[in-house]
Amino acid sequence: MTLVRILLGALAAAGLLLVVRWTIATRREAARGGQHTAPTALELLIGFVTSFFDTLGIGSFATTTTVFRLFRLVPDELIPGTLIVGHALSVLTQALLFISVVRVDPWQMTMLIVVCVTGGWIGAGVVSSLSRGAVQLGMGCALLVASAFMMLGMLGQLPAGGTALAFTPRGFALALVVNFVLGALLTLGIGNYAPSLIVFSLLGMDPRAAFPIMMGSGAFVAMIAGVRFVGAGRLHGRAALGLSAGGIPGVVVAVWLVESLPLGALRWLVLVVVAYTSVTLLRAGIRSADMAGDQSRVA
Repeated sequence: MTLVRILLGALAAAGLLLVVRWTIATRREAARGGQHTAPTALELLIGFVTSFFDTLGIGSFATTTTVFRLFRLVPDELIPGTLIVGHALSVLTQALLFISVVRVDPWQMTMLIVVCVTGGWIGAGVVSSLSRGAVQLGMGCALLVASAFMMLGMLGQLPAGGTALAFTPRGFALALVVNFVLGALLTLGIGNYAPSLIVFSLLGMDPRAAFPIMMGSGAFVAMIAGVRFVGAGRLHGRAALGLSAGGIPGVVVAVWLVESLPLGALRWLVLVVVAYTSVTLLRAGIRSADMAGDQSRVA
């Protein structure tokens, strides 16, 4: 229980660090006459709805990316940083709730979160320096993989899982490797929910015990990676603030007021939209790469 409290305290401290860093950067931007920081009603609504459904099992990254591109709210190259920073505090809220109430081996959970954060730190450093075309291609591939996981889940192909609250030594070693990779992929916009659930279930863990690991990992990665994106200036500040301000109430409403919701038809709709968005991003990334190649040949 002491280790769980330490984790909760570390999560809160990481969230405070992001808030302070973000506040300083926002004030500096405003002092230079930059963009207005007050989010619009649409941006607040996007934050509320995407975080609401994220708490129910529909990832917020894919749906937010779809809406951003539909309304042309955020340039493609700024979407990863905007997603990470904007949804960070909502994911933090989810993590605090799940870690507090769900039983799981605290030492294994801690180690899995640490390796995921390490992967996220490395991934954020790479993603924040990528070109527009590279970001489009990476996000397109990430969304395509996410849509595949969503379809497997809706078709009932995900493993049911075991009953263990801890991994075997061999399973734990594999889980560490997987969580490191998922931490890096988080910064490209692919959520860790579905792949974590699949891998942990295959290793015999009770799916319910995977939630605090998934949410804790995602929250720490979002906090640390968010600090790097803020420092690099690779985000749309107003849109990110809208995601955060609207998202936290969305999480609270989902947790406390909604125990179950028929999401079958909605999941299929989201799947179609996400798959379409991934294709458009891949096409845009390929065009950007072709244009860059043409320019290099001309030079």
